[in-house]
Amino acid sequence: MSSIKSTKVKGEESTELQDLLKKGFDNLARGKVEAAGECCQAILKIQPDLVPGHFLVGLVALEAKDRKTAFNAFQSVVKLDRDHAAAWAHLAKLYMSEGQVNLADAALRETRRIRPTDPVVLDLIGTTMSLMGEHGVAGVFFSQVNRSRPGHPPYMQNLANNLVFHGETEKAGEVFNDIIQIQPDSPQAHWGLASSRKAKNASHIEEMHKLLDRGIKNPRARAFYLYAVGKECEDLQQWDKAFQAFSDGAAARRSTVEFDEDAEIAMFEHLAEHYTADWLEQSTGGDPDASPIFVLGQPRTGTTLVERIITAHSQVHSAGELQQFSLALRRLGKYKNPKRFSAELFEVAQQLDEKKIGALYLQTSAKMRGDAPRFVDKLPQNYLMIPLILKALPNAKIVHLTREPMDACFSSFKQLFADAYLHSYDQKEMARHHARYRNLMETWRQRFTGRFFDISYEDTARDVEPNARALLNYLDLPWEDACLEFYTQDRAVSTASAAQVREPAHTRSIGRWRRYEKQLQPMQRALREQNISVV
Repeated sequence: MSSIKSTKVKGEESTELQDLLKKGFDNLARGKVEAAGECCQAILKIQPDLVPGHFLVGLVALEAKDRKTAFNAFQSVVKLDRDHAAAWAHLAKLYMSEGQVNLADAALRETRRIRPTDPVVLDLIGTTMSLMGEHGVAGVFFSQVNRSRPGHPPYMQNLANNLVFHGETEKAGEVFNDIIQIQPDSPQAHWGLASSRKAKNASHIEEMHKLLDRGIKNPRARAFYLYAVGKECEDLQQWDKAFQAFSDGAAARRSTVEFDEDAEIAMFEHLAEHYTADWLEQSTGGDPDASPIFVLGQPRTGTTLVERIITAHSQVHSAGELQQFSLALRRLGKYKNPKRFSAELFEVAQQLDEKKIGALYLQTSAKMRGDAPRFVDKLPQNYLMIPLILKALPNAKIVHLTREPMDACFSSFKQLFADAYLHSYDQKEMARHHARYRNLMETWRQRFTGRFFDISYEDTARDVEPNARALLNYLDLPWEDACLEFYTQDRAVSTASAAQVREPAHTRSIGRWRRYEKQLQPMQRALREQNISVV
């Protein structure tokens, strides 16, 4: 919690106001949100322009999940005190979480102008930069925060998550362990620890079950523990226990998110109806830069394996999973809908200048591109934007991963994501989404023949060399033997399978869903109802 900025208060009311402020912040720290709110009302009744009073209102509103009031409160703070870095930082995060990228950019510029040193503010900036896909910059802030205030679990968690994103799983595991030592009931830390290494025995599973047995009611917290238990049970080949944990975890997580399937259907229909070959031919010419290589598809389908093969090449750098292309659409289209992808976004995007889209994408991804002539952007969801990529960056290369439907769906179902892939926590919703994805890819394939390269996860895992050679030939890259030894790279890798990609290609994940064939009957039936073959 940010420190209270000093401000002038009126004469004899000063002592009363300071007492109310202290009481309000103390109540908030103890989770007494209603009592803290009552203090806010009393404070602003005495002095309506008191900066710390408005700031406290914002913090109370955040705790109460009243985003509108939080926005209004922090905006009041910066109107009264333009140098209030904490309020600007909160606004930046709020704007970004609402999809208002331009306003988030402006708020961040204000924080940079002020040059804050408060760890709370620096942590907020790091979090906002993560939402923007600027994970390298975010890591700098998180490191600075933890040097300034070591041993504080929330700051340690953000640092560990950032280390995971950069593939530094061993270091992240150490931080997760440290968090648990300080605060044993840390759901996200336990999940992070389970994800960072392979379980060798059931000790951590037993530890997490003891915590769950205490009756943790928060569904988000339960989901972290249950997915962690499921992952470690799989490590130990305890298949039935693993599926039960994944299923319970998915149900807990699904209760915390709002997946609007009708809106997703409308988005896919809009894409299929409006992004035609004729629309693409109307291009006046995008940015000619040929350096981007987009690796895309569904999550957990082998995009990381293929990225590692490509980036083992001396001419290619791994830029990670970049949000920059969709953010360019938001920035240029002044799009404010909090939904990351929607029919509205793609309606707006159709009207944008393709050259500006390409140029802004390249500009905002410059820090992540490295020094090599080419770079890989491995955000799976970019498959939605294939026509826009073709128009904005006509010389970019696009690689699409294919995987058998049941393995693809189950791999997502058993993975706890951050705030993406909301369809993945229910077997039938997952299957119906997968059918929409496959149909859309077939539409792109027919309309934009030869403009992207399909590569099979199964074929590549079984026999790397011929598939790697075909891939590099498509990318116009000369063959290098290093591409067969991709697992020896020490470059960062941002994936839930970070440990696996540091070993040679294997077939252990092919057909893994069959270990749970009985439990996955709802998913199988839903796929077949959508005319998706399950073999």
